[in-house]
Amino acid sequence: MGFYLALKEIWRNRGRFVLFSFVIALITVLVLFIAALADGLGNGNKEYIEKLNGELIVFKKNVDLNIGASRLDRSVMAEVRRFPQVADAGQASFANVGLLYGEGKKLNVALIGVEPGKPGEPPVVSGNGLADKRGKDAIIDRNVALRTGFKLGDELTIRVIQGTREEFFTLRVSGISDGRQYSLQPAIIVPLLTFERIKPQVAVNPNAADLISNIVVVKLHPDADVATMRGVLESQARDVEVVTLKTAYENTPGYAAQQSTLSTQQFFSLLVGILVIGGFFQIQTLQKVPQIGMLKAIGAPNGTIAVAAVVQIFIVTLMGVAIGTGVTLGLAFAIPATVPIAFAPSAIILGIAALMTVGPVGGLVSVRYALRVEPLTALGLGG
Repeated sequence: MGFYLALKEIWRNRGRFVLFSFVIALITVLVLFIAALADGLGNGNKEYIEKLNGELIVFKKNVDLNIGASRLDRSVMAEVRRFPQVADAGQASFANVGLLYGEGKKLNVALIGVEPGKPGEPPVVSGNGLADKRGKDAIIDRNVALRTGFKLGDELTIRVIQGTREEFFTLRVSGISDGRQYSLQPAIIVPLLTFERIKPQVAVNPNAADLISNIVVVKLHPDADVATMRGVLESQARDVEVVTLKTAYENTPGYAAQQSTLSTQQFFSLLVGILVIGGFFQIQTLQKVPQIGMLKAIGAPNGTIAVAAVVQIFIVTLMGVAIGTGVTLGLAFAIPATVPIAFAPSAIILGIAALMTVGPVGGLVSVRYALRVEPLTALGLGG
């Protein structure tokens, strides 16, 4: 009976309920877009590090896990490789450069130098990996390919400042990887020796007797314990700090503050949803106090009235969330690749679950009020 009453009222006042469903849809779009923005910005900072083919990252000690400030010479990597539980290790360096494309267009990218075939080089989804330690081959991540239109075999022009002069270097696309953004920039991965030659630097062709890198990526044997090896490397390797991939990207500049800000925005969006849904159904209940009183006067139990109210709340919330989700997914296809938004299925499911939870929570006040209505008072017959 409660279910029947709920559907009957929704149908008789369908204009009002549909309009409110659109309000819930707007809240849904807001919540899902904030979640997508959090994922997109987070990926822009951590994507390359999070997907490294290793378990640990070695930093220079006392640099507060700042990749840009860390400087490690090749002897550190050789020392790390000698540990029995270490399967392999590879150096990696980072710089910001300009990629020229089209007719006078420029894209700021992260230039990443890695050792071919070692931890740090990403797998390619098409083409080939890096082979020549001094070659001009480069791997571009899918973000570079989407934004510039470069394909396998195309030549890239990199613009950097060396000394006080503007220098241009040509690379060839040998492979395309999945998303490997670093520091909110799409990435181009080149051999470490090529990186040393073309990176921005204070003097042209500096003395490169010892190959310096920002970090060393460590791949452990499958049976090695990550926490134990982290302690062993820190205690026995000289002047280094060793952390997991998660710790490394969480300490990238601005990452923690960025994510906490977006999480706060998402929380307040859900709070607004609770208040709006609760307010609507509270007004709805106040408007039908005489009808509730009549139902109670003819013997309708509180359970029937509660079920009717909860079913209404659930159906209206479900309609609004469904409309909002559809609109959000439709807009996702229209957003250009330059916008840092990522619609992860897990985030969308979590957002929908949160909205479907806060809807009934917001309407509980109206249910409680409906159960407290006195029949005679509601009908104006009370003393």
